[in-house]
Amino acid sequence: MSTERIIHLADLTFIHNALRSVQGDIGTVSGQVEAVGGELAQTRSELLRLEQAFAEFVAADLKAKELALAETRQVKIRQELENTFGYYGVVRRHATGILQAADIQLVRTETLRGATEELMLSAPRYWLAPALVALSAWLGDNQALATRALAEAIRRDDEKTSLFFALISRRAGRTEANRVWLDRYFGLQDPYKLDRQTVVMVDAMANGIFGADVGMYCSKRITAWIEELSQRAGFIEVQRQQWSDGLRSKTPDADHSKRYRNLAEFSPTWKQLNDTLNAMSMHEAVLSHFDAIFKGEIQPHPSVLSAVDDLLTKLVTRFDDEELPLRRQEEMCRFIIEEAGDKQAATKRYDLQSTALDEQVDFTQMLTNAAMHPETSHATRATQRFAIAHSRDWIVDAHSDLTARARMAVPPQVEIAIEDWKGQTAKGDNEAELLKSLQASIASREAEALSQVKLTGMHWAALVFGVLLVLIGFTSGWFVLVLGAASLTWVFMAYKQLNQKRASVKTAFAKLLDQSTQALKACLAEVVEVRREIGKRDAVASQLKGFLGGITPEQHVLSSHDNVRRVMA
Repeated sequence: MSTERIIHLADLTFIHNALRSVQGDIGTVSGQVEAVGGELAQTRSELLRLEQAFAEFVAADLKAKELALAETRQVKIRQELENTFGYYGVVRRHATGILQAADIQLVRTETLRGATEELMLSAPRYWLAPALVALSAWLGDNQALATRALAEAIRRDDEKTSLFFALISRRAGRTEANRVWLDRYFGLQDPYKLDRQTVVMVDAMANGIFGADVGMYCSKRITAWIEELSQRAGFIEVQRQQWSDGLRSKTPDADHSKRYRNLAEFSPTWKQLNDTLNAMSMHEAVLSHFDAIFKGEIQPHPSVLSAVDDLLTKLVTRFDDEELPLRRQEEMCRFIIEEAGDKQAATKRYDLQSTALDEQVDFTQMLTNAAMHPETSHATRATQRFAIAHSRDWIVDAHSDLTARARMAVPPQVEIAIEDWKGQTAKGDNEAELLKSLQASIASREAEALSQVKLTGMHWAALVFGVLLVLIGFTSGWFVLVLGAASLTWVFMAYKQLNQKRASVKTAFAKLLDQSTQALKACLAEVVEVRREIGKRDAVASQLKGFLGGITPEQHVLSSHDNVRRVMA
């Protein structure tokens, strides 16, 4: 009776209000938890975008710094060249100046002699200074001085001096002297170790500057060089490698991710596909390079004088080995600037072209450098034609090797990874199969997620605890009863929200399925397009092979200064 009276007399309004308050608080907390979950997912997505943007910013900042540093270094290198070798420039300008002054006979012999002797004093150790003294003495008919100066020039640099006076003799129309100096020059050459200025001799021959007989003589010596080199073990393999490097130097290093955004995002195979597109672009780049070399007619110099003067200027300004270390640094800076600060791409280009700045190369490597890197080897278009024509078979072999490698590197299967799902496609034609697999994967993940939407062990413990408190509360007082009721209410609310959570999970996975389906279809469409582009670029390989097949050495030696037909041996 006393217990019933206590319960009867108790004011249950407070208990009801407390339960309502607990229920409201639980609902509020549940809503806040869901909001926090949504914000967390959004935060993760924003963090990923921020991480990507930060990485792009760092890369762009690094390129900008490398670009600015390369531009600064280039200026400093050129200043150092000017400060260290500036007096060379004064001597060089006198080389053709003396000849042109003698042509028009406006400068006295004594003036020429005084100027060259002053250069001799200001340029110690430089081979060109005594060579100019010998030249002015020869023009002044001072044989004794010419002999002494010539001996000093030969002592300082025999090869450059011999080639220099071979060109001087040709300019003066001294055919026999031209032959004697060239014979001396050829006698100093080792076809395995040629100095870079040998390209000047090839330029003279390819541009028809030498007389017909002398040109034939040079042609025979070059043929003998090639025959000697071809006797070396592994010669063919070396040529293939040299020309492979030369052709690969024209391979673009483009990023195609803007055109194939979905593959770049969802395909682990994307890097291989991007490299394949670049490798296949090599055919078009090389064909364009060769076509520019052979397109149109090369206009010869109006006179042998101007032609030889250009060669003399090139000989005395481009090939001094003392300047070579700084020239290498300048070339590297040039590549970095051309690549907009991408040092990795610049280093790759430099490594493929670095042989053009080697002090000594064999003759076939010199032909490769002349054909592929004229801006570094300082070869004319006529010399490029000559080099390509003489190397045609090696180029075809090297190109076949690169074509085979590029085709083997084409991935037979393109992997696609969207969320936790992975699939493969060869040509993008198995859409139905992949969509079915994707839908099954997402359905499996949805089922697993739904299976996790249930009362946990804590909820079941709270249920048992609540029931016990309610039973005990009838005998122990209203406070225990309230605690039990609150525990049961919490469990009830959690159970009531299960359906809401299941609906939320289904909505999220339905959205995921739609987005993933669209991404998969876009990837498959891009696979079709990238396969088509690879095939289109690969087809250019046969065009390049046909282009090279129509080139013969006999076609590419000019005959502009002799009024006779020149035929290569």
